[in-house]
Amino acid sequence: MGRNIRKRRSPLAVRAVAASAALAIGGGGLIWANFYASAHEKNSTQNQTKAATTQVATIKCPDVGQQLSNVPNQARGEVDGELATLDQQITDAYQRLATTRDAQTRDASFVQNSILGPLKDRRAAIIDRIQLEINRVGGSAPDSLDGLATCSGQAADQTQTNTGGQNTGGQNNNGGATASPSASASATAGNGGQQGGNGGQQAGNGGQAGNGPVAADFVDITKVQPNVAQKARTQAGGSAGTFSSSCGVNANKKFNTDNVIVAPGVTNGAHHLHDYVGNQSNDAFATNDTFAAAQTSCANQGDKSSYYWPVVRIQNGTQDFDQNNDGGGKEGNVGAIKTVKQAQIKFVGNPKSKVVAMPKFLRIITGDAKTTTNGLANANAHWSCTGFENKVQLTTQYPICPQGSSVVRTFKFQSCWDGVNIDSANHRTHVAFADAQGNCANGFKAIPQLTMRLVYNFAAPTIQNGQIKNAYAVDGFPEQLHKPATDHDDFINVFDVNTMNKVVSCINNGQRCR
Repeated sequence: MGRNIRKRRSPLAVRAVAASAALAIGGGGLIWANFYASAHEKNSTQNQTKAATTQVATIKCPDVGQQLSNVPNQARGEVDGELATLDQQITDAYQRLATTRDAQTRDASFVQNSILGPLKDRRAAIIDRIQLEINRVGGSAPDSLDGLATCSGQAADQTQTNTGGQNTGGQNNNGGATASPSASASATAGNGGQQGGNGGQQAGNGGQAGNGPVAADFVDITKVQPNVAQKARTQAGGSAGTFSSSCGVNANKKFNTDNVIVAPGVTNGAHHLHDYVGNQSNDAFATNDTFAAAQTSCANQGDKSSYYWPVVRIQNGTQDFDQNNDGGGKEGNVGAIKTVKQAQIKFVGNPKSKVVAMPKFLRIITGDAKTTTNGLANANAHWSCTGFENKVQLTTQYPICPQGSSVVRTFKFQSCWDGVNIDSANHRTHVAFADAQGNCANGFKAIPQLTMRLVYNFAAPTIQNGQIKNAYAVDGFPEQLHKPATDHDDFINVFDVNTMNKVVSCINNGQRCR
């Protein structure tokens, strides 16, 4: 498929100003600590608290990409580039939101006039270009695009409570788990940024402060009621085998902030850092030929697939190599990156039917990196602790694990394929989840279901006086406030034919293979 080679556009001037300010207070990205209440405000604590509770926490923009389910192949490269520009515009607008709190307290119309209004104009120009690019190659751009330029301010207590988004192809599958009650992102001045004495970091939070996470994003897992449903039993004609691929834990530290599926040819298209295992040539400019010729970290050299996910960071006051980089500290992703203790990759079958081979270079994204503003319709995050995985799976909160237990992230990918396409314009409609009994709808075919289990070894965070200490959080787009529901995972199939045939045979014959 075609690839756009457009490089990322130059950031707005405000970006450079903010970066300079961050350096001035002791480290790239630490300016994000001053989120809910400006250190320059002269108001009383009471007034600061009042302002904090009424201020806009983040920017909510309609997800244009999810509306584009039918873009001609000839236009996809250009359209992907334009969508990446929309993401950059939101990032820049959010940064302006986060660094103008003083002005916002003095002028009630500041956010609308100085941030949201200009953002609407810039988005409208890009959306017009998307429509032109689709129509130019004989496609038909959706009429709904015209209404997607306007963004709104979202208050702290509104994040993740909406159910918006496109529930396309069963993407909100919870893998048998019921999502925990939506965690409020509410933050008072006590949870906001208090500069002074710690290099601009929030006292006791050592990092992202108002940009997330906050105490309400965490829950003691021992106090959560069991919510995991029983798995469907494999029936006659089903496929109960498994195939495991051992690909390491990214010990060689292959990182980048690209996303070649969503934003091919765009440097920093993800705006957050990814761990990579398997294929060692994945970056924004990789092509199918690049993937096929690459080295792999997988023990089985027939598996050159790319498996990648956002890193997890510990906000304990330390920084990492990217504290001054785009996608890192400059975009609110701060703290020490944690290497996965275990990364288990397993392909499983379908309880109702045999599986067919995945096509080479099939691309699948599971979950939604923008649930804070899109809503939970496409969320597929699963957070738990060792010893609790069969009882509790969380979507909208991070677990605080008891002593001796480790944090676990689990991903269950879509397991039904349309039988034709290796990708789709919105990266969703070519694949879907099976229903609870294992049925694939609308002529879709069952394929080996990729499951991943990531285990981490770090000290549990604590909540003291309404603040989270030694918090951990998944990397994400800055305006998404590092909510747990934004967790997502990406896969590009680069199995060779013989190895994929072995995967299918093992699963269909009930074997356990590697």
